[in-house]
Amino acid sequence: MTIPRRRFLRFAAGSAALTASQRLARAQAYPSRPVTIIVFVGPGGAPDIVARTIAAPLAQRLGQPVVIDNRPGGGGNIALQAVARAPADGHTLLLVATPHVVNVTLYEKQTINVLNDIVPVGSIDDDAFAMAVSPNSPVKTVAEFIAHAKANPGKINIGSSGTGNLSHLASELFRMMTGIETVHVPYRGMPAANTALMTGEAHALFNALPSVLPLIRDGQLRALAVTTAKRVKFLPDVPAVADTIPSYAVTGWLGIGAPKGTPAEIVNQINRELNAALVDPETLRRLENLGSEPFSGSPADFGRFIAAEAEKWAKVVRFANLKVE
Repeated sequence: MTIPRRRFLRFAAGSAALTASQRLARAQAYPSRPVTIIVFVGPGGAPDIVARTIAAPLAQRLGQPVVIDNRPGGGGNIALQAVARAPADGHTLLLVATPHVVNVTLYEKQTINVLNDIVPVGSIDDDAFAMAVSPNSPVKTVAEFIAHAKANPGKINIGSSGTGNLSHLASELFRMMTGIETVHVPYRGMPAANTALMTGEAHALFNALPSVLPLIRDGQLRALAVTTAKRVKFLPDVPAVADTIPSYAVTGWLGIGAPKGTPAEIVNQINRELNAALVDPETLRRLENLGSEPFSGSPADFGRFIAAEAEKWAKVVRFANLKVE
């Protein structure tokens, strides 16, 4: 499948043509009512936590309430389709994330996808994941986990928040680079997957730091490693997976997208206020407490980033032979 990168980047540069007076009128009128951000996971997952963190300062800057609407399911497709079909007026936005670019390849027969039907507005964060186990697990390092898995082929359960989500693909990349044979166990969201790991139903989990960091700090889970190329400031004593598996790197990012056809003036206005919210001291403090790294830029920057991520994860999906109808 060829990813329509050029077409997508054109969406990032602007939208439907309007006369100067029409553009000015729309920009002056926006927002005229509450703005909804549709989130692809349920309450309590890392994306939901970050979305709620950014919603408050964004609402202050836009002058209208910003409402979080959780639409989990379909690997992120339910939320994406709801936004793609919404009026292109900037009042319904999508929390865009890695699963949406993964789904371009994972759901090849899907008629709606993030590259064709969503205009990139702006990025929010780009975060490390942690490879975590139960505190009662006999393994203490990544090397020990690999050895344990090789000694018990097909008996180690690695949980995820759902098939095709980044928590799943992080484990698939790990499996491909180590040659271990494990069982993928998808759960309905990260809170359920975290619980399964704490109870021993799952033996390992790759989870975004904003979701798992409080559990690690409280001793309810043990971090074997982080998935960035180097250690992170939030867990300075925890090594990187790449220390054991060179070149292994996974980060989870979030951003905002709007329906195709949303006027460029509105896209730029939201981007401007989003970037301002991301440098607000209180927002930075809250994101840091979550273990989240702010990641800002222009709509065009975000468009290029999304297109590159879609190509990157397409290779992993095909290599793992993952398909969802």
